[in-house]
Formats: sequence, structure tokens, C-alpha cells
Amino acid sequence: MSRTSAARTAPTDGARPETTPRAAPRPESGAADAGARTALRVCPLCEATCGLTLTIEGTRVTKARGDRDDVFSQGFICPKGASFGELDADPDRLRTPLVRERGTLREATWQEAFDLVAARMRPLIEEHGGNAVGVVLGNPNVHTMAGGLYPPVLLSALRTRNIFSASTLDQMPKHVSGGLLYGSAIAIPVPDLDRTGHLLLLGANPLESNGSLCTAPDFPGKLKALRRRGGTLTVVDPRRTRTAQLADRHVAIRPGTDALLLAALAHVLFDEGLTDLGELAEHVQGLDELREVIGEFTPDAVAAACDMDAEEIRTIARELAAAPTAAVYGRIGSCTVEHGTLASWLVDVLNILTGNLDRPGGALFPFSATDRAPRPAGPGKGFALGRWSSRVSGHPEAKGELPMTALAEEIETSGEGQIRAVIAIAANPVLSAPDGDRLDRALEGLDFMVSVDPYLNETSRHADVVLPPPPPSQSAHYDFAFNALAVRNQARYNPAAVPLEAGLMDECEIHARLILAVSGMHGADPSAVDDMVIQGSLARAVADPHSPVHGQDVTELAAELTGHRGAERRLDMMLRLGPYDLTLDKLVENPHGIDLGPLQPRIQQVLKTVSGRIELLPGPIADDLPRLRRALGERPAALVLVGRRHLRSNNSWLHNVPSLNGGSNRCTLHVHPEDAARLGLTDGAVVSISADGGRLEAPVEITDTVRTGVVSLPHGWGHNRPGTRMSVASSRPGVNVNQLLDGSRLDPLSGTAVLNGFPVELSPSQ
Repeated sequence: MSRTSAARTAPTDGARPETTPRAAPRPESGAADAGARTALRVCPLCEATCGLTLTIEGTRVTKARGDRDDVFSQGFICPKGASFGELDADPDRLRTPLVRERGTLREATWQEAFDLVAARMRPLIEEHGGNAVGVVLGNPNVHTMAGGLYPPVLLSALRTRNIFSASTLDQMPKHVSGGLLYGSAIAIPVPDLDRTGHLLLLGANPLESNGSLCTAPDFPGKLKALRRRGGTLTVVDPRRTRTAQLADRHVAIRPGTDALLLAALAHVLFDEGLTDLGELAEHVQGLDELREVIGEFTPDAVAAACDMDAEEIRTIARELAAAPTAAVYGRIGSCTVEHGTLASWLVDVLNILTGNLDRPGGALFPFSATDRAPRPAGPGKGFALGRWSSRVSGHPEAKGELPMTALAEEIETSGEGQIRAVIAIAANPVLSAPDGDRLDRALEGLDFMVSVDPYLNETSRHADVVLPPPPPSQSAHYDFAFNALAVRNQARYNPAAVPLEAGLMDECEIHARLILAVSGMHGADPSAVDDMVIQGSLARAVADPHSPVHGQDVTELAAELTGHRGAERRLDMMLRLGPYDLTLDKLVENPHGIDLGPLQPRIQQVLKTVSGRIELLPGPIADDLPRLRRALGERPAALVLVGRRHLRSNNSWLHNVPSLNGGSNRCTLHVHPEDAARLGLTDGAVVSISADGGRLEAPVEITDTVRTGVVSLPHGWGHNRPGTRMSVASSRPGVNVNQLLDGSRLDPLSGTAVLNGFPVELSPSQ
């Protein structure tokens, strides 16, 4: 796919960044077992995307260690990555499709499975329309190559507005705030961890979660390096996490009040003349309006609500402003609360007011290898909320999605537009969303359900057809989503480490055949899906005057693409149309990856607002600020609950890996000693926990790592439902913390469920 030199526009100042391959691997310190071989694979188990070196005996992965020559992770590995072989060979993984016959799931051939999907789904769509199908996309979906390529095609084929994903249980506030500020919901700046001198973290625990919406292998090492070079780390968290223990300052804020603290920090910057937008000034509008609406959020006004000292708030703001380089980063603890979008917006506001947005050492926008080549700066179409609403409760869409909490009622409530069928891809909302019991009952009443899932879990057990993807060692890998959030630009591709086992189907082919089955093309060659996407993408590219292939021939361009499968050809196309003059062949030739250099300022390329500027006080944000003002006078609950993560856990299916299910990774309720004494609770005793959605019982773990007035219960547990095949998880089921919620608590701008900082009551179990 040829290009002109003018097409290789740099993402910064006109000079294309170097594409540096990693040197050949160094010899390992110990010889591999006789007959064993090694293969490289980027870990798909969390957002850090660490490079692994797999030891393979026959077709079995027997060991996983960090790839020391990986251009991004440089040998770092966590317990999840080390368990790769154990998860890959999990005997509970499904090896064949399942279909429901007379109420019971049985093993079936792939042909039977897709025949049933086509026979049941097409008539339903033709009778009731595309909105009769709800699509649920789970977190693991973005960790696979198939998940990055095919769901958009499926949604286009279905023409449904009933789209639900893990985003409204996690990061949707960041998408909404980015859309409102910059005009694009995928414009999410990340902290420049390797160069910053001051880092303010809110609601984030990267020493145990490895980071989120900030793809950074060895996040712990980067924080320690920050400290070694004389930088400052401030952690705002109601729990004294491992990250907080590393910090220069740990602020044990009252949960759910992050937006108030951030607003007060912005107030101090304005009040004390500490704002300095620097080169950003010409790209920002709404500064005076922001100063006015922030006026009443003084440190003294928010101190009681946050349970902080007003002078400490002023000190944090002054240190942030005085630092030569600084970045503010907020994550799930500040997203999954009642003011999640406002908190996410204010994180970026602070980076802007201190001049740290879009500059080295601050917060920058990654530029992935599969992003579009740079376009001339100029206004865009902007970002809109609420283009449609959910049928039952009228929840506005955000980024094309409806709140996951609305799924059950959309299935239960009869009438035009009722969801009658569900396609769930790598999703387990019965555990991950509020009120799983209600959703459990709703799924049971569907006309038809398809799950693409390797496990028969709490959600997929309801499916009429279960389509299991192969183990990760048998799949090629490229990170589409996480390279767009990486703290350093790079590209890595892994072919399958192990040949596809007889009887299994490649995950990309599963998705392609599913698309054909629901779109009326059942029986066509699955390559037709990829060919259609390639033809359409190239046709748009050659018609685009700013594309590197403008005016060229689509057929000739398509013929240049390499790859053994349609998915590889699509990746090759995206690389060729991207900003770095890369191809799939180049990635294959550099198995440890290609380093594309540190993040660079590129705000003009990012901005897609109607004004062509950063819109500092968007209308929906201004309209939601009165709700935050009311929080200043609200009386806090005596006891609130927050979640927690563990280094050896992430999603619910990791509880089925023996080496990750044990030790301190337990489903216990953390309670501060003072609260335990006040409530008459003893360590190890069972406590009754009550909230909006019902009541649970869990063992007490008394610890001063949580502040007073706060208890903590981990997510992803509750493996006690019948009809699943997760033997390890079900042997230590724990309880589902989300069952304490009824789904009524939402951040209104993003539709994100409030999973942290909600009131609970405790009493000794009878």
C-alpha cells in the first residue's frame, strides 16, 4: 500500500517518530526443558499488556515469565501473567459449543450452533426489529483481537440501540468528560509516568490493579522511579492501599466526595492566582465562566463533606501548581460514584489550569499505530449526549450505550421495543452489575440468548447457544484499545503460540460466523465479513483528501494486504493507514515489538469540538454542577461501602484459577477496629450487610487499612448459582457485593452505576 511522503505527517511537529525494533533476545539464564520451546505473547489478563515468554511442551503452556526484551514491559510480570498456563489449560473451559434442547444445554457441533442462531435470531429480528436484540459486551472483550474488530460490525448488522457494556460499570465518566471537553469520547489523556515530577492519584490503586485507562506495565516501578528522582506522589483513597503506603501523602477522603475536593483545588488555583495554562491558552475557551461556577467550592466549604482539613486542600493545590511537571489521574474509585463524570471532568480541568495537559511530564494523548494518520487541525462534529433514551426509564444514551442497570427492565417490560434476545460477548453482568438476582430472572425469560464465552458462568448458563473461543495461547493477539491508552507509543503483535486444537474454532471466525448468522447471510464464507470491512474502509480512505492513500485504487490496495486470515489483513490495513508507516510484516519481524517513542503534545489533532477548542465548561457539565453544590449540605451516611481489587484478581472468571484464588484474595468485609468495636463485630465473625438492594452475609476482617466510617467488600464474587461449570470458583463462592444495590443509584451524565460510596448498615449475623 504505497503512500506519498507528505502522508507521513508526524503526530507532533512534522517529523515522523522513530520506529525502533527491540534487539534480539538475550540468552536465558537457565536451559529450557528438553523438547520444550518458547513463544512470545502479550498478556490478555489486565490493561498493563505485559509481554510474556511462554514455555511450551507439546501444545501445553507449562510456564510464563516476563519477556525481558519486550519494548514496553521489559520483563515485568504479575501473578496473573505468571498463571497464564494454568488459565490456558483450565479443564473447566468449554471445548465445544453448547445448545439448549428441551431446557438442557448439550454439546453440539459448530454447524448445529450457528444453524440454531440463524434459525431463531433472524425471524425474531424480522418480526420485531433490531432493537429486539440487546448486545452486552463484557470487560474481557477488549483484551482480544476479535473483540477489537468484530463487535462494531455486529452492531451495524443488527441496527440495535440496545447496547450495554462494562463501561457503565467502570469508565464511562471518562468517555463522557473527554467527549464534552475535546469533542471525542475516546480522547482520554494519560499521565506521563516516566517524566512527571508530581502525581496526584484519586480512586486508583495501580500497585494492585496495574492501572486502568492508563496502560502501563510495571506501574509500581514507575511510581517508585518517580520517588527516586525526587518527585511527589499524593494518593487520595479511603483505604490505605499498597499504593497509598508508597505515597508522600495519603489522604483518606470520605468516599464519593472526590469531585468536591477537585473543585476546591481548582478554586484555590483561581483564588491564589496559580493558574498558568501556558501554550494551552490559545486552545481553551470558557475560563472565566469556569472561575465563576467554581467560586463557592472553597476548601472551607468542602472540608466537612470530604472529611479533610481545609489547609491540607490548599497545600495540595499549591504543590500541584508549583511542580515543574505534574499530572492528575483519577480512576474507578472516582468514576463509579454519584458525581463520577464531574470528577473525571475536574481531573482534566486541573491538568489544564496548571498547564500540564498535552505537555511532557503532564497528561498526554497517546497515538496508537492503528489510529488514523494525522488530519489538519480544525473544528469537528463535537460530542452529544442523549441522542436517544432507554425505553422504560428514559435513561439517555452515552457514547451509544445505555446503562447496564437498565438491561433487566428492558427485558422484563413488554411492549414495542422490548428486548427479546440477548447476545452476550465475554460478559457476566449477573455478577458485575447491580441486582444480579433480578437480571438472573430476566435472562431466564428471554426468547433467545447467545453467549460467546469460554465458561458456563452465572450469565452464560442462561444461553440457548454458547460459543466458546479457544484458549488465549491458540489466538493471535494485538491490543487495539489499550495501545490507545498507553503511556508510551508502541506496537506488538503475536501470532498464536499454539496451533488451534482440533474441534475448536478461531475466535475471529466465531465472531464472523455470528455476524453472518444474525444478518441473513448464514452459510457464507466468514471471510466475507472481513472483505466487506476492508472494501468499505479502503473506499472511504481513498476518497478522503487527508488520507495517505487518497486517490489510489481500492482493488490494488487490498491486494497488497498480507496476513493468513481476514483479521490479520484488517490489522495490516489499519497499520498501513495509520501514522507510523507500519505493516503487519514489520510487526511479525519484530516479535518483541516496535517502540514508537514517548508521548508527544498533539492537542490540535485531538480536538473535535464544534468550536475547535477545549470547551472548559460544557453545557451538560454546567447543568449538573447544582447537584454537586447540594452535596455540600448533605449529611453523610454513618457507614458506606467501597469495593477493592487484588493483585491476583480482575474479572470473575479469574476466580477459577487455583493459584489466583487463595491467600489474601478473599471475599471478606474490611472493617476499621473502631467501627467493629462500636458495632460489636469480631474478626472472622459473620456480619449481615444491608443496603438498597438487599442483604448479604460475609466474614469480617478487622483492619485499619480502611478509614472509619468505611467498609470494603471485593467485587466479582458470588459463585453459588446452580448450572455453572466453574469448579474452583464455586468451591469458594463468596458473595456478590453488587447484590446490595438495586440499580437506582447512577451518575446521571454517564449512566454509570454507583458501586462505591453507597450507604450500608451492619449487624452481627444471627
